[in-house]
Amino acid sequence: MGQLPCLPLGPQSGGPEVPKSHEAVPRRRQWPTAVPGPRLLLGVLRSSALTLLLSLAAHCSGPQAKDLCPGETDASSADLWASANRSQLQGFWCQPASQLPRDQLSALIRRLASLQVPLQAWQLSCLANLASRCGLQDDFTLHPPSLLLFYNLSQVRADDCRTFIRHAAQGDVELLDHLPDQRVALWRAALACLVGAGRGGASDLQLLGVLVCDMDASSIATADPRVLENLQRCPQLTAHQRTALNSLLAGGRTQLGPPGSWTVEELQALGPLATYISPRLWAQVQEAVGLGFFHSVVAACRTGRLSRHEARRFVTSFLESKAKRVSSRRRLRTGNITAATLQDDLFLVHYDCAQLESCLDSRVLTASLAPLLQHPLPAECQRVVKAKLTQIYPGGLPEDQLRLITSLVYLYSGAEIGQWNITSRDTVVALLASDVALENQTEAVLQKFLDHNGTVSSALLLAVGGTRLCWMSPQQIQTIRPQELRLAGALDVSSCPQSRKDVLYTKAQEAFGSSRTPAAYYRLMRPYLGESPAPTHPCPVGGAPVEELRQLAQANISMDIDTFTSLNPRVLQSLDVGTVIALLGPNVGDLQKARSHPTVRSWLRSLSSSALGQLGLDTDPTGSAHATSGPPSTTPQAPHLAHTSGLPGNAARASTSGSLWAPLGYLPLAVALPSRPTPHCSPGTCTLGSVHGAASGWLGSQRSGAGKTGLLGTAGCPLGLRRRL
Repeated sequence: MGQLPCLPLGPQSGGPEVPKSHEAVPRRRQWPTAVPGPRLLLGVLRSSALTLLLSLAAHCSGPQAKDLCPGETDASSADLWASANRSQLQGFWCQPASQLPRDQLSALIRRLASLQVPLQAWQLSCLANLASRCGLQDDFTLHPPSLLLFYNLSQVRADDCRTFIRHAAQGDVELLDHLPDQRVALWRAALACLVGAGRGGASDLQLLGVLVCDMDASSIATADPRVLENLQRCPQLTAHQRTALNSLLAGGRTQLGPPGSWTVEELQALGPLATYISPRLWAQVQEAVGLGFFHSVVAACRTGRLSRHEARRFVTSFLESKAKRVSSRRRLRTGNITAATLQDDLFLVHYDCAQLESCLDSRVLTASLAPLLQHPLPAECQRVVKAKLTQIYPGGLPEDQLRLITSLVYLYSGAEIGQWNITSRDTVVALLASDVALENQTEAVLQKFLDHNGTVSSALLLAVGGTRLCWMSPQQIQTIRPQELRLAGALDVSSCPQSRKDVLYTKAQEAFGSSRTPAAYYRLMRPYLGESPAPTHPCPVGGAPVEELRQLAQANISMDIDTFTSLNPRVLQSLDVGTVIALLGPNVGDLQKARSHPTVRSWLRSLSSSALGQLGLDTDPTGSAHATSGPPSTTPQAPHLAHTSGLPGNAARASTSGSLWAPLGYLPLAVALPSRPTPHCSPGTCTLGSVHGAASGWLGSQRSGAGKTGLLGTAGCPLGLRRRL
C-alpha cells in the first residue's frame, strides 16, 4: 500500500471549521463540479508526484513545460517530478505538494537544494510548513539554506542549534521582509545558541554568516575584525552600518591594517565592502594603490562583473577624496577627449565633468557613445552627456542610439521621450531593463511603442517584468488583451501602487476569471489580489473583495503569508478568525511570524481576546507582549535590527526587547490539532499528532514572557507537536 500524504490542515482534514454563516455567502464565481475533461486531470490523477509535476507547468507554455502539461504526461510515471529541471522546479506550488507522501516530499526538497533552485518567499514559507508537518526538519542539512529561515525554530533540537544556524546563515535573509518577527527571532535564536554553547568570537562570526547583516552599528564597530567576511555577503548596508564599517577600517584592527598600508589585492578582497569606503579614508590610501583599485573597479564595471550602481558609489566617493586633497599636483589632463581616451579605465580620474563638457566634441561622442557610457559616470557627468546629445539631436535621439543610453533614461522628461521613435520591442526592453528608468519614463517609452504597434504582447510583458507593468498608465494597462496577460502568466506586481493594482485586478479578472478550478484561479490571480476597485466605496479600496476571500477560504487554497500581508487591511476587518484560518490553512501559524507587519497588526487589533487566543497569540491586540521588562537572564539583549527595509514601524524594537521566545509560539491546541481524534500514522507517513508536554527544541529552556503566549506546558516550555513517523 502506498504512503499517505501529509494532509493539509483545514476543514477537510479535521481542522478548525469555517463558521457555517460563510456557507451562505453568494459566490461571485462558480467553478465546474462536473467530471473533468482532459485539461482537468490535476484532480483525478492517481500519482501525487505527477500532480506536483503538473502544477510546476503552471501555464503549459514554452519548450521546458511541453511534456508536463495535463493530458500530455504518462500517468504511469509516478516519480516523473524527480527529473524536473531547475526551471520547472522554480514554479513549485505548495497545494499539490501537500499531497505527496513523506518520502517523496523529502526527495523533492533535497532536489531543490541540490539544484539550488531559487524560490520566492511565498513558496518557501508554505514549503517550510509542509516540511515541519511531515517531520522533515531534522534533515535540515540536506535542505535549501533559505528554507531553514522559515522553519519553526522551536522544533530545532538543542544539540543541532549550531549546525542549524550555520546552514541557515547561508540563506537569503531578505526573503523574510514580510515576516519581521521571524527575522528577529532567528537572529536572537542564533545569539542564544552561541551563548548557550559558551563561545563567542571569530568562529561564531563565521557560523553566523549572513545573519550578521542584522547586526547593529555599535556591534560592528567593536566586533572581531573578521566580521568583514560576513558583511561582504550583505546585499546592502544601512547608513549607520557604513559608518561603523569605516570606523572599523580606520582603526587598523583588520587584516588590512591602517589605510596607508592597504594594497590593491587587499582592497579587491573586500569585495563590495570597498565601495562603501568613505572619501576620508581614500585620502589616506597611497595614490598608486587607489588608482590601481580604481582601474580594477572600472574594468569590472565595463565588463559587467560589477553592478553599475556599486561602481558609481565607489567612483563618487573616490573622486570626492581627490577633489578635497589640498594643493596636490594637477591630476587633470588637457586636450580633446578621443576614442582612445575613452578606452582608458582611468578616464574619470584624468577628466572631471567640467572638462568632459569642454573637451568632448560631437563627432567623438556620437561615434563612441557606447564606450563612454560603459564608465560609471557620476550624475553630474551624466547630465553633461545628456545635454550634448540634445544639442546633436534636437529632434530626438535616433532609435539605434536609444539602446545605448539606458543609464541616462531617468534624466529625460516625458516631453523629450515624446520626440523619440520607438518601433522595436528590443528598444523597449533595452530602455526599461535598466534600473534607472522611473515611472514617468516607463509610461512615456511604452506610449511611444504603443503609438507605433498598438498593443503590448505577452512576450513584451515577460521581457520587461511586473515592475514595469506597475508603471504603465491605467489607459495603457487597459490596452493589454486578456489572452496576452494569460500567456504572460502570474507576474510580480507586488510593488505596484494602488492606482495600478486597481486596474490590474480588473484586467486579471478578465484574463483568469474563467479558470476551471479554484486552485488554478488562485495560482494565476495571487499576485493581483493585493488591490481591487470597490465601486460601492467612496474611494478605491485595495484588496480582493470580501466575498472572493471567503470563497477562496472555502476552496482550501492555503494562501501564503506573503499574499495575505498584501491584502487590504480594511477588507480584512470583515474577515473573522474562522475565515482566516480556512484561508491560510496550514500556513495560519505564519501569522505569529508576521504579527508586526502592518496588515497583520491592523487585523489583530480588530480581534477580541478570545479570538487572539484561538490563534495562539497573546491577548494584547497591540502586540505589546513582545516587550517585557527585560532580556532573559540566560542570553544577552539582542542588537536592534540594522535593516528596517520591509520591517514596519517599531517591529525591530518591539521584537528585540524582552522575552527571547515570546514571538516564537506557534498554534494552540484549538488550531494546531484536528477537532476529532487523529488516527495513528502508519510507518513512513506523517500527519499532525497529539501534544505531549513540552517541546524538546533548544528554545524550550527560555521562560521569560511565557505567560504572554499561553503556549507553555507544565515544565515551563513551549508546547510542541510530537510526530509519529
